[in-house]
Amino acid sequence: MAERVFECKRCGFCCQGESTVSLSSEEQHQIASFLGLTLEDFLSTYTVKRGKRVEMKTQNGHCIFYDEEKSLCRIHPVKPQPCRQWPLHPSILKDPESFEIIRRTCPGFSEKATWEEVKKLLLEKA
Repeated sequence: MAERVFECKRCGFCCQGESTVSLSSEEQHQIASFLGLTLEDFLSTYTVKRGKRVEMKTQNGHCIFYDEEKSLCRIHPVKPQPCRQWPLHPSILKDPESFEIIRRTCPGFSEKATWEEVKKLLLEKA
């Protein structure tokens, strides 16, 4: 691959939505510690429970930790695994259609990037 397949543009699109990713117990503790909060304070201030899932709250249509002014994640060093993976998420490997859906919503992908290239890149990382 002569050209980079993906380069984050820090647009915040991946941080948008009515819900966010589920947080594992370990991630909840890591984020609370990073913020200097007790687990209870972190959960009550920054998360919402949806059934059995614990998710970060949203604010202005974004994850509560997305800083719109600086276009960055305020908990970047401890952000949850799905956030670390996105948009190069394993779901891209499913089929070309899944890749196209994600590619169309993320300006970080090269316009020339193909499903085959991204699939190869992800499989090499595994």
